Amino acid sequence: MKKTYKRFEQLGLQELYDLLALRTEVFVVEQNCPYQDLDGYDEQAIHVMFYEKDLLIGYCRVFGPHIKYETSSIGRVIVKSTHRKQAIGHELIQYALEVIENEFHTSTVTISAQEHLQSFYKCHGFEKNSDTYLEDSIPHIQMIRK
Repeated sequence: MKKTYKRFEQLGLQELYDLLALRTEVFVVEQNCPYQDLDGYDEQAIHVMFYEKDLLIGYCRVFGPHIKYETSSIGRVIVKSTHRKQAIGHELIQYALEVIENEFHTSTVTISAQEHLQSFYKCHGFEKNSDTYLEDSIPHIQMIRK
């Protein structure tokens, strides 16, 4: 598996297509949730990508402090459905945390997590930091890792 990360301006056209296609595949089609994925933040993000050969199988985007939250943050966390149950999601979060530490020199990270994934993120040191709220009609909670 190839692990890489790039700022928006470093992305090639194929990489951009791949990540947008995967985000649509999972968040819009699989979760049956029509929402505006292109939210104006991609240009400010570092895009973390896991490839198996030429296939994008894992993705998330990370932000420095004061973009989405006061702290650094991780969002749009995805593992392709054909590659789940292989601990790729855990590797992806760990790698994203390393990217944040290397790029922004902090380990404090805030996320907006789908509520049913709370225990997954708790394994990586995140603690619930809010009541449940709806985001795109899906229950979410804010979590923070200090």
